[in-house]
Amino acid sequence: MNHLLQALKEKIRDRTAKVCVVGLGYVGLPFAVEKAKVGFSVLGIEQNPQRVALVNQGDSYITDVDSQSLQQVIRSGNLTATTDFSFVSKMDAIVICVPTPLTKNLTPDLSYVESVTQKIAEYLQPGQFITLESTTYPGTTDEILRPILENISGFKQGQDFFLAHSPERVDPGNQRYTTKNTNKVVGASDPASLEVATLFYSQTIEQIVPVSSAKAAELVKVFENTFRAVNIALVNELALLCDRMKLDVWEVLDAANTKPFGIMPFYPGPGVGGHCIPLDPHYLEWKAKEFNFETRFIALAGEINRRMPEFVRQKTWRVLNDVGVAPSQSHVLMIGVAYKKNLGDWRESPAIRIIEFLQADGVTLTYHDPFVSEIQVKAKTFYSQDLTEELIAQADLVIITTDHSQIDYVNLVQKAKAVLDTRGVTRHLDCDRTKVTLL
Repeated sequence: MNHLLQALKEKIRDRTAKVCVVGLGYVGLPFAVEKAKVGFSVLGIEQNPQRVALVNQGDSYITDVDSQSLQQVIRSGNLTATTDFSFVSKMDAIVICVPTPLTKNLTPDLSYVESVTQKIAEYLQPGQFITLESTTYPGTTDEILRPILENISGFKQGQDFFLAHSPERVDPGNQRYTTKNTNKVVGASDPASLEVATLFYSQTIEQIVPVSSAKAAELVKVFENTFRAVNIALVNELALLCDRMKLDVWEVLDAANTKPFGIMPFYPGPGVGGHCIPLDPHYLEWKAKEFNFETRFIALAGEINRRMPEFVRQKTWRVLNDVGVAPSQSHVLMIGVAYKKNLGDWRESPAIRIIEFLQADGVTLTYHDPFVSEIQVKAKTFYSQDLTEELIAQADLVIITTDHSQIDYVNLVQKAKAVLDTRGVTRHLDCDRTKVTLL
């Protein structure tokens, strides 16, 4: 019996294991707080010194972590943050939660993963457990992380150290499903690593779902997001067709969703945003080419979803034409620039692409977003404006790009000259429908 394995399992069970979370973003910080809450000593390693300072002050910058909870684990001494990787040598479990973006050519950029893995390998000690939570293509853990860790350290996976993949399932802003009660998939390419991973995550997460390999776990995650991307693309394409047929896509979908079986609600919008849906399917699409396999649905879904900001631009032209204003002479007010309602996250937000289009058309743009105070689009900084009656009234067109809950949409429609609703948020409201154009 591997004595390193047994010693690590004992530390995990009695929660004396020291946990390191690399990357304190939307995934890493909530996870670090959950581990600290149940008594683990947690160290967060973050390359951004401003984030490190905020964490150590108990000042949360992540929606799903309130500052009070963060302050509690900081005061208890169970959570601290640093920029220093040398502390890895003193840890028992290292959780990697760094970004995995795409290049301009829609190919995977694993530079963050490779960089932190190399640093971890330099300080790797016998008996440590490493797990990758960053979303990536199937094979990353075994083909990228394992060789780096083994070649630099001289240790062997499953014998000297343990390695697994457990994809994050964070849904920012979701009040019902959090880190603790969202089922956790874990996979590893050797039995000992899978055993450690299952035990480690079961200390803070209610239901663990082991799979046969790290590669299978990686595929689970990209399939989950591809499923959403394909279905969103389906309803977006339906919206494009309904526009040609002069039908109300929202009426069609609302009626279709009354069927009690065989259908799942998805809705069109101005495009897809966030770190997952616009990016993750391309990881699978890229990996499939290695096997001489063409993922047609995925490619087509991405193409359709990327068309939606341009479609919003075209509908903007139409509505402005109806009110008798040329785009280059118009003032447009956008409601929301975040990619998702009730969040301050504007990564990959379709609103940004829409702004780029309208800027090129000479439109004067202002925006209001209660969660995003400022944005930068092509070197120009925009600041959120107070949603006053004067601001609404002076706009030739109001475009609802993010359906934040705290907006008074009835009053918005009443005061606006015209409204383009890309989210369908006004469709069931008692307001002047003659002013509203739905996507």
